[in-house]
Amino acid sequence: MVNANFDNITIVLKGPKFPGNVGSAARCAMNMGIGKMIVVGNRDLDDEAVRQMATHVAKEIVDGIRHCNTLDEALADFSWVVGTTARHGSGRGPVVSPRRMAEIVVGLSQQNGIALLFGPEDTGLTNDDLRFCQTLVTIPTVGFKSLNLSHAVMVICYELLVARMEKDGGFAPKLASAKELEGMYAKLKETLLAIGFLLPDNPDYWMMHLRRLFSRTTLLAREVKILRGICRQIEWYGDNKERKSS
Repeated sequence: MVNANFDNITIVLKGPKFPGNVGSAARCAMNMGIGKMIVVGNRDLDDEAVRQMATHVAKEIVDGIRHCNTLDEALADFSWVVGTTARHGSGRGPVVSPRRMAEIVVGLSQQNGIALLFGPEDTGLTNDDLRFCQTLVTIPTVGFKSLNLSHAVMVICYELLVARMEKDGGFAPKLASAKELEGMYAKLKETLLAIGFLLPDNPDYWMMHLRRLFSRTTLLAREVKILRGICRQIEWYGDNKERKSS
C-alpha cells in the first residue's frame, strides 16, 4: 500500500444548494476514508437534513465541517487543489480523468494539504474558481454530463482509495500553499504590468496562461520566494535605471 496520507485530503463544497447533498457527500467521503469537509458560502443549510443524509456513519465529518465565506479563505492553506468540471473549453484548460488525478494526488498527499473542490449543483465551478486549481478533473459520462454532487464526490474519492491501495506514489516534497501561490501571482502580475508585458486592459488573459504553466510543475515554498525575489529585483532595476536617466 502506498504511503498516502488521507488526513491531508479535504472535500471542499462551494455553495451547495441542498443540505441532503452535503450529508450524502459526507457519507461518501467517510466510506472512502476521507474525513474532512469545508463548505464555502451558504451557511443556511438545514443541519438536521444534513445529518439525516449523512447518517451516524459520517457524524464525525458533519460535526467537523468548517464554514468559510470565500474560496480564498477556504483554500489558503492547501498546496494542491483539484477542481471538478463537466464543461470543457479553452477558458478551463486541460483536464484529466479521475484515475489520472488519483495517481497524481496520492503521492502528493504524503506531505501536502490537498483540496478536492466541487461547485454548486446547478452551475458547477466558474472559470474564476478554477484559477486556484493545479489539476482539473472530468468524470466521463455517456450522454447527460451532470452528476449528483454526492455521486461526483464518491467517484473521485473511490479513485483515490484504489490508487492508494494499488500504486506506489513515491516521495513528494512539501509544496507551496495556495496563499503563497496567490501572493506570487499577484506580485508577478504587478511586475509584468510595470514592464509592459501585460496589457493593462486585459492582464488576466495572459495571467491565466502563466497559471497553467506553473500548475504543470510542483512549486516549493522556497521556489515561490525566489520568483517573488526576481520580481522585486526587476522592479528595483527599473526604478534605478529610471532615476539614472532623469
